[in-house]
Amino acid sequence: MNQTDLENEIDLMEIFWLLYQNLMKIIAGFIIGALLALAYTQFLVTPLYQASAKMYIVSGKSAVNISDLQISSQLKSDYKVLLTSREILESVKDKLDLKDTVRQLTSKISITNPADTRIIVATVTDKDPKQAAEIANMLLAQAKQFLPDIMKSEEPKVYEKAIVPETPSSPSKVKNTAVGGLIGIVLVCAVLIIKHLMNDKIVSQDDVKKYLNIQPLAVIPEGNLGSFNKKIKIRKNSRPVKKGKRK
Repeated sequence: MNQTDLENEIDLMEIFWLLYQNLMKIIAGFIIGALLALAYTQFLVTPLYQASAKMYIVSGKSAVNISDLQISSQLKSDYKVLLTSREILESVKDKLDLKDTVRQLTSKISITNPADTRIIVATVTDKDPKQAAEIANMLLAQAKQFLPDIMKSEEPKVYEKAIVPETPSSPSKVKNTAVGGLIGIVLVCAVLIIKHLMNDKIVSQDDVKKYLNIQPLAVIPEGNLGSFNKKIKIRKNSRPVKKGKRK
C-alpha cells in the first residue's frame, strides 16, 4: 500500500467516525424526512384509483385455424390505437357527461395486451374510483359498437367489466415515507461531511502533522490556572497612578 492509498484510507476512516459520532443526528434526519414525506403524501397528494376492463378479440368460430390466429394478432395492435381514437372518446364523454377534454381523457387511459394472449386490457386512472370504472366499461362498450364497422371484423367480446376500486393505486405511503427517510439521511450526512471538509482549523497535534507535515515537539494543555489568573488581573488593575504637581 503506497502513501496515497494510506491517506485515502485514513480519510475514509475519518468520515466513518464523523458519521458514527453524529449517529443521533442522522437518525433524527431519517425520522424528520420520513414524517415530512408521510405528511406530504397524506395531505397534499391526491390519491388515484385504477379500474380495468378486458376484451377478447379473437374470432368467435368454434374451430380456430392458423390464419385466424395471425389475423387476431394483427388486430391487437389496431385495437390498441383505435380504442383511443377521437370518435370513441367523444362518444364516451357524451355518454358519461364528462367535463374532461379528449386529451385529458386520453391521458387517463392505458391500453395493454398481455404477452401471448388475444386480450386487450383498458385501464383507466382517475381520482374518482367510481368514474374510473365507468370510463373503462363505457370505453369497451363503445369500442364494441364502433370498431366492427371501422375494421370490418367480428364484434369483440367484453368478458370482464371493471369494478369500482376500493384502494388507491397511488401514491404509496410506505414507499414515499421510506424515500423521505432516505433523503433525510443523505442530507444530514452531506451537511456533516461538507462542514468537516471545509473546516481548516488546527485543533490537535494530529492536525499539525497531517496538514503542515510538522511533528510537534510539545503540547501545551488547556486548563484553569485558578487563583493565579486572579492575581495577574489584580496586578494589572492596581497599577500606581501618577500624582500631578501642586501649584
